[in-house]
Amino acid sequence: MKFYPIIIFYLFSFFSPVLTFAQEKGMRNPFDFPILLSANFGELRANHFHSGIDFKTQGVEGKPVHAVQDGYISRIGVSPWGYGNVLYMNHPDGTTTVYGHLQKFEKNIAEYVKAEQYLAESFTVNLTPEAEKFVFKKGDIIGLGGNSGSSGGPHLHFEVRDTETEEVLDPLIYYKNKIKDTRPPVIRGLKVYPMEGKGIVNGSSRARTIKLTTSKGSKQTVVADKLEAWGEIAFGIKAFDAMDETSNIYGVKEVILMKDSDVVFRSNIDRFSFDETRYINSFTDYAEWRNSGSFYMKNYIEPGNRLPFIESLNKGIITIDEEKIYLLSYLLSDKYGNTTTLAFKVHGKKQSLPETEDTVIFNWSGDNRFAAKGVRLSIPRGNLYTDIHLRYRVKEDSTALAATHLLHTQAEPLHQSASLSIKLQHDTLTNKQQYGIVRLHKGRSYWIGGTYQEGWIQGGIRELAAYSVAADTLPPVITPVDPETWVRKKRITIRVADRLSGLDTYRGEIDGEYVLFQSDGKKGLLTYDFDTERLSRGSHELTFTTVDACGNSSVFSRKFVW
Repeated sequence: MKFYPIIIFYLFSFFSPVLTFAQEKGMRNPFDFPILLSANFGELRANHFHSGIDFKTQGVEGKPVHAVQDGYISRIGVSPWGYGNVLYMNHPDGTTTVYGHLQKFEKNIAEYVKAEQYLAESFTVNLTPEAEKFVFKKGDIIGLGGNSGSSGGPHLHFEVRDTETEEVLDPLIYYKNKIKDTRPPVIRGLKVYPMEGKGIVNGSSRARTIKLTTSKGSKQTVVADKLEAWGEIAFGIKAFDAMDETSNIYGVKEVILMKDSDVVFRSNIDRFSFDETRYINSFTDYAEWRNSGSFYMKNYIEPGNRLPFIESLNKGIITIDEEKIYLLSYLLSDKYGNTTTLAFKVHGKKQSLPETEDTVIFNWSGDNRFAAKGVRLSIPRGNLYTDIHLRYRVKEDSTALAATHLLHTQAEPLHQSASLSIKLQHDTLTNKQQYGIVRLHKGRSYWIGGTYQEGWIQGGIRELAAYSVAADTLPPVITPVDPETWVRKKRITIRVADRLSGLDTYRGEIDGEYVLFQSDGKKGLLTYDFDTERLSRGSHELTFTTVDACGNSSVFSRKFVW
């Protein structure tokens, strides 16, 4: 009963003057059909929080996208990755709206972009036209919905930003009355974290997953295993939200953890800056995500975590120092006031705390360095979220280019980057650019790259994990797709694949002149649509060149008559 007043307080906050003001401003639905979302604001993603909401486009591309308010186009981006084809529109109220993954731009914008791409001789561009160049009224069509960039399916990624600070705001505040949501958040997992050297749970100092069960009435309870703890512990929760009329899952707006009548942790995400988004790797259990793909929100605050939307009592760490029952409860809420609760008990039982191993300690607030045979690591200040008791191991292999260095027993995130150098055991390549550091995970190698320095490869890394050195001596593979149809379809399509280091640059020419190939990074496809203003009728020769990150290059040529 003690937490009911808090529930009432936070439900009341949903009807704040800020919400009323936002609704009065009246952003238009960017589409001409009812709104359904495939993702909401602040969802947990790899290395970042989702910075907007994703509008469904009825499963197809090509639906007209409208300006949600009066404004002008302040920025235009084209990329095979990220937001793909994207527009940024500034508005008189001090906001900027972002429209990502578009299939096409409005005609005048498209012509301007194409001219700039030919001028730069690059598909990828980032343009900032003058304010008066592309002015639109609320409701005007500015493009067509699509699936460009890193999109996993047709949708519109939509953001609202503070124009001055570029912080992203929760766009749902503008569309709350246009979306139906009567479904509460759902809890899918619970973990307890004994603080290293300071806490213990059921005789162990390791993080422990707590089993949950769901009754017929959807009420969730902790399975009867008794939690016996002593010292400093903390908790984490895996949960998602749901909405009416869709089967999608969404991020949880607000999470509150209470001990008896005290709020020990609260997160409520409604805005953040892009400089802060990588703090998600401290907000969540990074090692769990690396191993299983599951996001557990850690309901305690590490000292290096600077997220502005989390608050706590004693950093969310709970001290169990009496042999009694401690009552804990979760309250999860969405933007519509739908709530879910989970109550459980922790039994205080005095236990001997485990002795801390004699390890190298990396301090979160300082510069840190480590060296062993064949490896050097330097982590500048500001890259660790908490102190780390480094547990280093090495796997020797006399046949490999270098040993495998396991920089910690579990993956540990770095906020920006650290410098890693690995010594070659066999330095046989004439072209030193073909060496690179690789991260090893579940039997696969992920190219990091680096530079050669007197038998060592030095590169930047963003997590403590397993690393070695590999060589990429093979050029990219260029494959023409259905070349016999190129003239009939007035479109040239080429597939490019690289084994390890990845595609760095490409260039298409016809008769020695640059031509614009559109790039689809997801599929590895590059396409050129015959341009009647730049391509004349007659015999032509296509030359396509591509270079990977190690400087390996491939060239493809083919003659055609149009």
